[in-house]
Amino acid sequence: MPVRVLGAVALGGALGSLARFGLSVAFPHPPGGFAVSTVLVNVTGCLCIGVLYTVTANPLWRAFLGVGVLGGYTTYSTAVLDALQSARTGHWLTAFGYTFGTLAACLLAVAAGMRLAPVLRPTRSGEE
Repeated sequence: MPVRVLGAVALGGALGSLARFGLSVAFPHPPGGFAVSTVLVNVTGCLCIGVLYTVTANPLWRAFLGVGVLGGYTTYSTAVLDALQSARTGHWLTAFGYTFGTLAACLLAVAAGMRLAPVLRPTRSGEE
């Protein structure tokens, strides 16, 4: 693995993780409560990855932005933990709604990102 790719992933991961941490501080939630920051990072991260993988095939950009920034920014494990904490505190409707709502929103966000991508980066003549 080239050092510049590893560096891109590491730098991107640090930036994405810091952004996620900032949102968790800005939008705190009690244990068992609705985790706005986790939903926000996962849905916006899915939107961004839909755009990214549609507009560029450049391996370095995909490593930096996709694996690094968006990998550090999004968090499946925290989403599952938040849902489990809701269930453990008796908030079953919140747990199920959060789990399935997040999955549906993330799927729609990736699709929206892929549809939005051509608007953000129109194809030049002679390009595919």
